[in-house]
Amino acid sequence: MNHRSAPPRRRAAWVAGAVAVATALAGGVAMSTSAQAAGDTLQEAAADRGLYFGTAITGSKLTDSTYETIANREFDMITAENAMKLDATEPQQGQFDFSRGDRIANWATQNGKQLRGHTLAWHSQQPGWMQNMEGSQLRQAMLNHVTQVATHYRGQIHSWDVVNEAFEDGGTGARRNSNLQRTGNDWIEAAFYAAREADPNAKLCYNDYNIDNWSWAKTQAAYNLVADFKSRGVPIDCIGLQSHFNPNSPYPDNYRTTLQSFADLGVDVQITELDIEGSGQQQADTYRRVVEDCLAVSRCDGITVWGVRDTDSWRSQGTPLLFDGNGNKKEAYHAVLDELNDGNTPDPTEDPTEDPTEDPTGDPTLPPGDCSADLTIVNSWGGGYQGEVTVTAGSSAISGWSVALAGGIDVNQLWNGTLSGSTVTNVSWNGNLGSGQSTSFGFIGNGSPPSAGSLACGS
Repeated sequence: MNHRSAPPRRRAAWVAGAVAVATALAGGVAMSTSAQAAGDTLQEAAADRGLYFGTAITGSKLTDSTYETIANREFDMITAENAMKLDATEPQQGQFDFSRGDRIANWATQNGKQLRGHTLAWHSQQPGWMQNMEGSQLRQAMLNHVTQVATHYRGQIHSWDVVNEAFEDGGTGARRNSNLQRTGNDWIEAAFYAAREADPNAKLCYNDYNIDNWSWAKTQAAYNLVADFKSRGVPIDCIGLQSHFNPNSPYPDNYRTTLQSFADLGVDVQITELDIEGSGQQQADTYRRVVEDCLAVSRCDGITVWGVRDTDSWRSQGTPLLFDGNGNKKEAYHAVLDELNDGNTPDPTEDPTEDPTEDPTGDPTLPPGDCSADLTIVNSWGGGYQGEVTVTAGSSAISGWSVALAGGIDVNQLWNGTLSGSTVTNVSWNGNLGSGQSTSFGFIGNGSPPSAGSLACGS
């Protein structure tokens, strides 16, 4: 395998940095309080946080010195934008052409990069011969394609997008009515089994767009697919969120909840095709939030942006990438690099402190405050459930909040908050709320779900 072991995640780096700072200050030495040495490039800064930072590459553009220099300097995970798709690799049935994919794979290997494989089975960009197939003939051809392509790149691929975009848009959460779907509802798992047999050490991902907003039916459909596969032992290792954000599909405030919810199923989470239309500070702030969300989820492996410069993007008119058409770093680039370098936070379990709002009996007694908290049961299964609590500031701004969980709630896992006894308090980044503003935290509970409704909230 060409996999390189990832460095320790960010919490260990924070502890080491904090100790160094304390030691230096005790000796009267003036020094920066940064938790780690700043990475000069995206790949360096991300590696210090235990992540990869990647981009999509078009082989023909590697002759462009500006393009090639940026790609090599800034990114350590490479995805072939089109060169490993179905029409490129099997233009005639049974006649495989790996020349375009190999060009990118060889460049990646020569420059010490890792590879994401994209994509093995998809309703789009099928060669003409496949578009005209149906039924068992198509099923066999699809499985042969998965096997041949995954075998050719065996040992070179970090993660494969085994199946791409299998669900419809809109509010139904239904499977896309493609020729592949018409071969039988089990076609997706069949593709995953074939990929596992062909390349046992690659991570196997389901990849889709518009599965970023936790409240959307398409997101829930993808979640249920992963949950079903995990429960039945179908080989799936990761979920890929394309995260193409634009005015019609903006970054959602519950994006972190989505990432964490998938991670809680026991799969890695990868942001696979990130681009954010816009410019200036607004675009930079959104990029920063995406990176912050990934860093907050321990199973978020890394981030891939879908192209190098704005002019290389499939949505170039929206200027959605980190470099402009001349290869200059944009505000969004600096926001991403700053977040990767400055976002270290301690693990609250490493230095627990007693919650002052909790009495010795363990019953929470919250101070009065101008906030409300509402519990929603997102999902449930035998012996457990997932809850989400929305905290909303009242008529005035608040600088912190505490929510008392109702009796009988037995928390197994919690994110976007700190749990002490039966009380959840804010973490550093979600305590300040303006009047009427909201944030949320989520948790996995043991046993039967309680009734949805209001919880006690204090600020």
